[in-house]
Amino acid sequence: MSSVLHRSLKSTLPSVVGGEGSYLVDDAGNRYLDACGGAAVSCLGHDNAKVIAALKHQLDQVSFAHTSFFTNAPAEELAKFLVDRAPEGTGAGRVMFLGSGSEAMEAALKLARQYHLERGQPERVRIIARSPSYHGNTLGALATGGHAGRRAPFQPLLMEVGHIEAPYAYRLRESGETEADYARRMADLLEAKILELGPRNVMAFVAEPVVGASLGTQPAPAGYFKRIREICDAHDVLFIADEVMCGMGRTGSLFALEQEGICADITTLAKGLGAGYQPIAAVMAAEKVISAIETGSGTLWNGHTYMSHAVATAGALAVQQVIEDDGLLANVRARGGQLQQSLHVRLAQHPNVGDIRGRGLFWSIEAVADRDTKAPFPVERSVAQNIQAEAFARGVMTYSAQGCADGRLGDHVLLAPAYTSTPDEIERIADTLAAAVNAALDAQA
Repeated sequence: MSSVLHRSLKSTLPSVVGGEGSYLVDDAGNRYLDACGGAAVSCLGHDNAKVIAALKHQLDQVSFAHTSFFTNAPAEELAKFLVDRAPEGTGAGRVMFLGSGSEAMEAALKLARQYHLERGQPERVRIIARSPSYHGNTLGALATGGHAGRRAPFQPLLMEVGHIEAPYAYRLRESGETEADYARRMADLLEAKILELGPRNVMAFVAEPVVGASLGTQPAPAGYFKRIREICDAHDVLFIADEVMCGMGRTGSLFALEQEGICADITTLAKGLGAGYQPIAAVMAAEKVISAIETGSGTLWNGHTYMSHAVATAGALAVQQVIEDDGLLANVRARGGQLQQSLHVRLAQHPNVGDIRGRGLFWSIEAVADRDTKAPFPVERSVAQNIQAEAFARGVMTYSAQGCADGRLGDHVLLAPAYTSTPDEIERIADTLAAAVNAALDAQA
């Protein structure tokens, strides 16, 4: 019997013993093609020699020194790397490094609060986010997220956050509505919520540029985020971009917001930042946020023991250098286009596949009980989990998210292959997912 408190206390997991490129190997010798990166984490596969060498080299130098006493070269170099490549308009900016995406969101919210306090606006305490969304599992991040199922058990502990609907074209775009009109209508929900809460009370708006697992890799319509930026600027509200899942190349550009033509005031990063070789996350603050603190207290009101951990930042710096030096963003775009086409060829006409959506190497299918009405399967049918199990039995790892109990969202299965994926691996992923869908859904039709 395991002494580990696993995610499930009712099942026994295989034990992983090795990684070879995009594959993981268990103690029985079975090989699994990692088509989801765990949860969009392992963007360079599981045995990148350059990253492993960088980690070993840093361990030979120094592993940890508390940031109240020292900085270190890997953290300084990684911060400069990110700031130098930030979306236009960010300014000089600065970056703090933490241990997880949830920590990063907590730190981002605290930083937004500090920004307004430094400027003499203590009344700005309200946060607006979107639903569905997911921003982490610590209490502040969980409260900010709009994932009803994950919030429900802890609702009495959560702070009050205002939520607006995320642009979810499959269900929310009206018949005959142009993309521009749809984008404007959905973005204007933010201004309506700001006016409802009182413009001088709102601290920040939080959104994923491409919504992750809570909405099945949903990009925004063209023009949506430009209008969001206009609204935030008009009401002096900070825009926090959660790029924990969709950033660091996952959607085909280093920062997902590059493709929207805007910058955020604060950006959270994780997952693809360190590719799973060490736990790491980051908060990048634009120059306007930094300037307010510099001319105010001059002190960051947030600290974590493992901030700017030397080994973690050394590994993440190596990850980012490999992505850039090997031209992997071009492969993300090429293999992403291949995956999109392959999924449509195999599944677009399936009677229980309602939508296929994504960007770069970040794609999902949405499974529904009825294509015509878009009615989702009952939650208790565990359709997404069944598809994941069928794919896993065939040696391919996918990431499932069950539909919401309120009937607003179908089951979806997410794919996030490594940036190094080959054309043959992409075809195997698409073939296996189609087989898994057929096995799991044909009986549900």
